[in-house]
Amino acid sequence: MTTIKATMPGVFYRRPSPDAEPYVSEGTEVSEGQTIALIEVMKTFNEVKSEVSGKVTKFLLDDGDEVSMGQDIAEVDGA
Repeated sequence: MTTIKATMPGVFYRRPSPDAEPYVSEGTEVSEGQTIALIEVMKTFNEVKSEVSGKVTKFLLDDGDEVSMGQDIAEVDGA
């Protein structure tokens, strides 16, 4: 199991806009480098990319949650 961590502080979002589907959901297979979420910092949206390939087993944050640098965002199995 690998944990994807925030690379910067800000506000966490799982979807590109409020009415869009999430980038990925729990149970989704992801590839290394695939965008899984966004972190907003001062009105700039930064992509959070998976560091590994595998299945997302759990998101540890909800849309709109504040996130700190280095905080765990999601767990990926099979990496």
